[in-house]
Amino acid sequence: MTVKHAGKAWLGICLVSLLTACSQGSGFSDLDKFMADTRAKPRGFVEPLPEFKAYEAFSYSAADRRAPFEPPVDVQLTMVDQQPVSDVEPDLDRPREVLENFDLKELGMVGTLQGTSGNLFALIEDNTGGIHRVRTGNYMGQNYGRIVGVSETRIELIEIVPNGRGGWVERPRSLTLTGEEG
Repeated sequence: MTVKHAGKAWLGICLVSLLTACSQGSGFSDLDKFMADTRAKPRGFVEPLPEFKAYEAFSYSAADRRAPFEPPVDVQLTMVDQQPVSDVEPDLDRPREVLENFDLKELGMVGTLQGTSGNLFALIEDNTGGIHRVRTGNYMGQNYGRIVGVSETRIELIEIVPNGRGGWVERPRSLTLTGEEG
């Protein structure tokens, strides 16, 4: 072996012995004690994340109305002072018929009957399952509806409804045979 190689070997042995002398383990006792104490303590509880509600988009649909920060425009009501032009009003003194207790939406025409004298009767079913026979002149519906015509597929009515200004107005309505479009 050459001197050069012997010097390198000697340097390596010195370094290994120096490292071995420094690693006796006596310098980490306080760190080992701290780690043991930390592991012995009870572990903490982490609360779950709160649930967030999904964002719901709001569509502003009042674009055609007055802006809330603008002063209101004075509107003069000319219709309030007018008297009702119609002299139509329901007869409140007559006794109410059975079908006047039902709204027209709750009634349906289910058929017709023809009498021996040729008059045509309509069969009306109410929402409780009852069947009623009506003819021209009878009343039905909650808006004083008077039957003005009965055909095999249709009943024509004239209702008397409030006009919103203290008066009454006549409104034509019809009830068609169930199962037909009309």
